Amino acid sequence: MKRLSLYGLLIAGALVVGCGSGREVTRVDPNTQMDISGRWNDTDSRQVADEMTSDVLSRPWLTRFTEAHDGNPPVVIIGEVINKSHEHISSETFIKDIERAFVNSGKVRVVENAALREKIRIELESQQGNATEESKKKLAKELGADFIMNGTINSTVDAYKNEKVIAYKINLELVTIETTEKVWIGDKEIKKYVKN
Repeated sequence: MKRLSLYGLLIAGALVVGCGSGREVTRVDPNTQMDISGRWNDTDSRQVADEMTSDVLSRPWLTRFTEAHDGNPPVVIIGEVINKSHEHISSETFIKDIERAFVNSGKVRVVENAALREKIRIELESQQGNATEESKKKLAKELGADFIMNGTINSTVDAYKNEKVIAYKINLELVTIETTEKVWIGDKEIKKYVKN
């Protein structure tokens, strides 16, 4: 009986020590700028996407296109943004930030990338034989894209002892699908000084 009580006290003591280990979680506004590690984060992604889309939407290619197409906005695919940096960066998050900025601007129409279009086509094919006549969607009604945006995220690290400078360079290009002409090239740099 004494062994069981002593064992119980040891477990209870371990739980008390474990619970009082000092970890604290606080909810913050998602738009709050926070940088704990010095690595690429959600603030960097959102800032770059907002600045790059603001730039691309203010350039002559957009006016030329809409004037030549009776005021209709161009259709754009956000293709690949390849991470060539030294760290893991979720390019999907970055791509979604760009798509959000484009769609919310009302100046550009955005269609899904190739991988997701294939999944939609499978669903569309399935509807042809499985959905009611009134509810099934028609084949060959996709919007053909006028432009595709692709890009890269690169980085360099300069470190000495307990200090480092991390520089990110994001390059994006907008290309006409029919002619492969580049109509816009944008870049954005972020530099971070980290001291341990």
